[in-house]
Amino acid sequence: MANIQTTAQKSISDKKPKFSAYMNQDNIRNLVQQAVGKNAQSFTASIISAVSNNPQLQECTQNTILSAALLGESLKLSPSPQLGQYYLVPFAKKDKNGNVICYNAQFVLGAKGYKQLAMRSGQYLDIDVLEIKEGEYKGRDRFTGKQKFEFVEDDDERDALPTIGYMAYFELLNGFKKVVYWTKDKMIKHANTYSAAFNAAKYDDYINGKIPQKELYKYSSFWYKNFDEMAFKTMLRYLISQWGIMSIEMQSAIDADNAVINESGEKSYVEIEDAVVEPQAPQSAESEQPTEAEQGEFDFFNEADE
Repeated sequence: MANIQTTAQKSISDKKPKFSAYMNQDNIRNLVQQAVGKNAQSFTASIISAVSNNPQLQECTQNTILSAALLGESLKLSPSPQLGQYYLVPFAKKDKNGNVICYNAQFVLGAKGYKQLAMRSGQYLDIDVLEIKEGEYKGRDRFTGKQKFEFVEDDDERDALPTIGYMAYFELLNGFKKVVYWTKDKMIKHANTYSAAFNAAKYDDYINGKIPQKELYKYSSFWYKNFDEMAFKTMLRYLISQWGIMSIEMQSAIDADNAVINESGEKSYVEIEDAVVEPQAPQSAESEQPTEAEQGEFDFFNEADE
């Protein structure tokens, strides 16, 4: 399987220019200039950097990378994986026989992106999500049914405790508050139900290092690799969509979450679990970088604004 995918990746890669060269084409530069305006140069630099630091992303169809990045830019979110606002996630599109046809870039909104968009709406006094540690959940109020928590104050002591659940909350400027809490068992059941790539029975084996190295490729789901991040995102999306005030930006972001966007703006939805790499990919010694001549060409954005 790995050899087949490697061969397919090389074949796909050989058919297209470097991403920096793609971004330097006249029609693409004009498209970016019209869409982004005065931020065109910084946008181009940031997206090239994101691609150059992710070898798997370099294999994706370049129009899907640009479309997803333009959506992120329209939402004023950063593509930097370190910031966690949104991710450009490669996934393999396969035919009915399981052969790779191409790799596309998927727009995936992160937990921090949800928080950023909520606060930017001007409706929220506070919004956050966090893990609940052992001993912090104190049950429900006998009259209101609301959950009660008592947090461990020492950060080092708290970090050492096992996570037993997740809590998300917000408070609006008008005084309305909402808190939701899921146990970790409930979150695992949620992942097991809605992610075809996640197996609850295998999760303990994965986190305890019991999966043989040669079989780790089967556990590429983000629910395995970054369970807490997926849990945070799930809690915030559930909280906001059920009880929050959603700005036009937030509605657009939720609508596009986990979508591949083509050149005409049409969205096709795939599970994040079909992704072929983690959101944060390590830098490669062979990472693509624009040449000095290509970088000089990008200066036209500054000239256009003068």
